Amino acid sequence: MVRKFALLLTGVLAALLVAGCPPPPATQNPSPPPGPGLSGTLVLGHFASLTGNTAMFGESTDKGVKLAAEEISSGNLKVTVHTLDDASQQQQVPLIVNRLISQYSVHALVGEVASSRSIAAAPIADSRQVPMVSPSSTNPDVTVDPRTGKTRPYVFRVCFTDPFQGAVIARFVREHLKLSRAALLVDAKNAYSVGLGKGFRDHFTRIGGTIVAEESYNEGDTDFRSQLTKIGGVKPEVLIVPGYYREAGLIVQQARNLGLGIPVVGGDGWDSPTLTNVGPQYFNDCYFSNHFSPEETRPGVREFVEAYRRKYGEAPNGLAALGYDAVKILADAARRAGSFDRKALRDALENTRGYPGVTGQISIDEQHNAVKSAVIVRVDTSSGATSFPLVTTIAP
Repeated sequence: MVRKFALLLTGVLAALLVAGCPPPPATQNPSPPPGPGLSGTLVLGHFASLTGNTAMFGESTDKGVKLAAEEISSGNLKVTVHTLDDASQQQQVPLIVNRLISQYSVHALVGEVASSRSIAAAPIADSRQVPMVSPSSTNPDVTVDPRTGKTRPYVFRVCFTDPFQGAVIARFVREHLKLSRAALLVDAKNAYSVGLGKGFRDHFTRIGGTIVAEESYNEGDTDFRSQLTKIGGVKPEVLIVPGYYREAGLIVQQARNLGLGIPVVGGDGWDSPTLTNVGPQYFNDCYFSNHFSPEETRPGVREFVEAYRRKYGEAPNGLAALGYDAVKILADAARRAGSFDRKALRDALENTRGYPGVTGQISIDEQHNAVKSAVIVRVDTSSGATSFPLVTTIAP
């Protein structure tokens, strides 16, 4: 994708700000008196992809974030959210995150959707000692520094990780679809796609499956016929596409046009109604793993779905539910800490056990990951509209 020079210049300046200069100390807001009836205002900074390639993800997440803030603010505790757009550009993240901390004096950060952008923000959150909760970045490197193997002290997530999600997809293919010969088509330069592909490969081969082909593409590509022709030549039983909805939709369309009628399975990056914009007729026998289904019967899900419909006139997707949970878990941490102090918030987040989120019961493990179940949904276009009915739930 062609980027304007101004964006490149901004990215360079942002990189210099982080890499070339020592970060300024984080501004600490005065904390209200500690106590179980915490009052005052929790100030959150949400860095999100409201425009660009993953705008659908960022917009949905921001809707969930705002709904949670509105609900919490009906009581003594108030929540203010400052949302800044990173335009789906990794190089914009350092500038935006530093701005949220310095200009808006946020107590904590919420973001990002994409793993690569959360990885760009994580060192800043740590160095400036500001808690950061990613709603949906699933790559392990978000919360664990790959250079040291140590957990990043100020970075958390409310979603599961790629190794777990990859295992969920592998189990679904082997146990539910009863298939053993898989082909992988991975976005080679995307941390999320590479990590999820590895998670699938590792678990699938461990439980008796075989990877008969593995091809790659780059984000923004539109022609996948060469890779799909090679894949079709080895006759796989299932095609795994651990990428984002834009490319995934085109891949499914072109696979069908080349005569590949096998099931196609993806990950949570498929979770957008625009997935089927290339044509609803192509998506028979397509599935993906996700964090949430509006059809789930757990406590709180129905109430969340109804509140979201009232506010936005549509059903929430997994990204909206994760944004909602990210804010709710930060408010829960503030109440348990009895304070908005960043270190106190960090400590409370680290000790979260069994929080009843709408995306599942959330416990934070030693690597700051959320331990919880995943769902498999099916792509359904039979009514003329796109929906994702629940197929099964898979526990850790």
